[in-house]
Amino acid sequence: MLERIAKILNLSLRQVENVIQLFEEGATIPFIARYRKEATGSLDEVQIGSIQEEWERQQEIEKRQDTILKAIKDQDKLTPNLEKKIKSTFDLPKLEDIYLPYKKKRQTRAEKAKKKGLEPLAKLLMDQNQNIDKLLDKYLNNEVANHEQALQGAKDIIAEWISEHEQARNSVRRNFEREAYSTTSVSAKKKDENSKYKDYFEFDKPLKKVQPHQLLAIMRAEKEGVLKLDIAPDFNRVLDKLDDLFIKRNSKTAAYMEDAIEDSYKRLIKPSISTEFRNLHKDKADEYSINIFAENLRQLLLAPPLGSKRILAIDPGYATGCKVVCLSKTGDLLDHTVIYPTPPRKDFAAASWKVKSLVEKYKIEAIAIGNGTASRETEQFARSLSFHTPVEIYVVNESGASIYSASAVAREEFPNEDVTVRGSVSIGRRLMDPLAELVKIDPKSIGVGQYQHDVNQKKLQKKLDTVVESCVNAVGVDLNTASHYLLNYVSGLGPKLAQNIVDYRTTNGLFKSRKELKKVKRLGAKAFEQAAGFLRIREGKNPLDNTAVHPESYPIVEKMAKDLNCKVKDLLEKPELRKQIQLRNYVTKTVGMPTLEDILKELEKPGRDPRQKRKAFSFAANIQSIEDIKEGMSLPGIVTNITAFGAFVDIGIKTNGLIHKSKMSNRFVEDPSQYVKLGEELEVTVVGLDLARNRIQLSLVD
Repeated sequence: MLERIAKILNLSLRQVENVIQLFEEGATIPFIARYRKEATGSLDEVQIGSIQEEWERQQEIEKRQDTILKAIKDQDKLTPNLEKKIKSTFDLPKLEDIYLPYKKKRQTRAEKAKKKGLEPLAKLLMDQNQNIDKLLDKYLNNEVANHEQALQGAKDIIAEWISEHEQARNSVRRNFEREAYSTTSVSAKKKDENSKYKDYFEFDKPLKKVQPHQLLAIMRAEKEGVLKLDIAPDFNRVLDKLDDLFIKRNSKTAAYMEDAIEDSYKRLIKPSISTEFRNLHKDKADEYSINIFAENLRQLLLAPPLGSKRILAIDPGYATGCKVVCLSKTGDLLDHTVIYPTPPRKDFAAASWKVKSLVEKYKIEAIAIGNGTASRETEQFARSLSFHTPVEIYVVNESGASIYSASAVAREEFPNEDVTVRGSVSIGRRLMDPLAELVKIDPKSIGVGQYQHDVNQKKLQKKLDTVVESCVNAVGVDLNTASHYLLNYVSGLGPKLAQNIVDYRTTNGLFKSRKELKKVKRLGAKAFEQAAGFLRIREGKNPLDNTAVHPESYPIVEKMAKDLNCKVKDLLEKPELRKQIQLRNYVTKTVGMPTLEDILKELEKPGRDPRQKRKAFSFAANIQSIEDIKEGMSLPGIVTNITAFGAFVDIGIKTNGLIHKSKMSNRFVEDPSQYVKLGEELEVTVVGLDLARNRIQLSLVD
């Protein structure tokens, strides 16, 4: 199995063996990628994840092989050659082809015909050497009244034989691979010229050229009963290939065989292979869309944080007012109220006084405004105010905040506050640290995916959980301030250990060293090994506890300090000392240059956050609604979602504009994510406007 995995992924056998051994020992992907580079040959998280996925897939194939072998053996039909063939087949569809003749079936037309004694006649027809018409009387009985019934029964048996014939199925499969078309037909009852699916009403395109988002849209329409999708190659070309396989020249029963072949293809083979290709391409479309969602989520989670600041957060609104909260530097709720600076009340004076008072009272350093309804009016109101101290103003993506506000997580954090207060708190905390806040929300609710409800939900959830885990561990977690929701994603922990850490912290006070983690209930040696390097302790006893240097490598750093006749703290603070370190002097059988280079980088920038710093941004002041927009305008915007066909950009109004991938460059762009990033601030040009359909087309190209 390991050799197959290595060949499929184009990796060395040693790399695959070591990674799988680490998995079997309980290691996580972030831990392996960060702290076991010597064992993996410095594979990254994506490559290590691919090994895990292929390992699981190969295990499923071997499990299926065992099931098939047992089923055939129980029928006393397992020959040495058949067993060898099954054990050497690692393609699931082909494996199922081999098993098909031995698979228990419901009462088929062929089985009924066999019970009527027509199998010998079917064999004679397949032989194609005799004039069957003269022999038909022999097969008449109480259940077979005439020649027509005898021939039909024999053809039913032949049709099933052909459908189970491995070479026949592979022939049809090759036709599907090369020439299959995706063709839609519209339901007369649900046809509507204004339908969102009208682009697919007369869709006819080679299957291999159908874009993932197109296939998912068509399949969604099919679920809703608007369309019907057919996947098949040219009918006559398939039949010609099958005829070549089964019909002999100068055959005396060719006409009967042609009938059986056509019936076999229409009734048995085509539905099966068509479903196989439908599922295959659906899986590919799912994978593509899941990867888009995952990359968008990664960018959102790793969005620049403002850091520990005193925040006033506003959830904008009209009739119900704007919900305001004040947060401490650690995100604790200090105060909350409601103001009405927007229509219909427009109580500007009272709102101004209230906000200024709160800013003064709590020494607010920044204002966070949600980007939902009434956001622009609220932003303009905030920017019109003058304060005694500098206060920066930010518009924050509030997607999913309402989901959080009504969740069990929010109720646990703020049992005495209503959903409006909780939502505002989430907006403020997102400005401080998007990652720490967004981990509390189901990633599917954040709204940065494409057809996320149409893809395989189990695969989507697994992928998104992997992304969250990757981001949390890439950034690192403050052991003394992190919530158990954030700790849950740290390598080697999980919900129970995360809660145990918080409970220990509550009972015993702040952690003073990473070693103290070993005192946490049920946190054993393996969990400590996996988690410790990703947890940070600011101002702890050991300065290395606030770095990504793993405790297992502390002796190496201590030896470096000893060799230079200084303290570990000096290595962190003095570049001239670090320059004197000769890494090759510390290479051992288990510690190589990759780990030593990582240690040196960490000593240079201890506890570094890979995320960029948040910058202030503002939309065009003169744009309030879609009616204010004109073609040719250049506007500032923020990328809010990336899909297979382009990127959506918030330009400060309720409607997001679309940069189609054809408008991202002077040449055609296959992958929009190569040109723009989620949350990126950019300048766009309006190239199209459809007020009736509320659509704005944008371009990055001048």
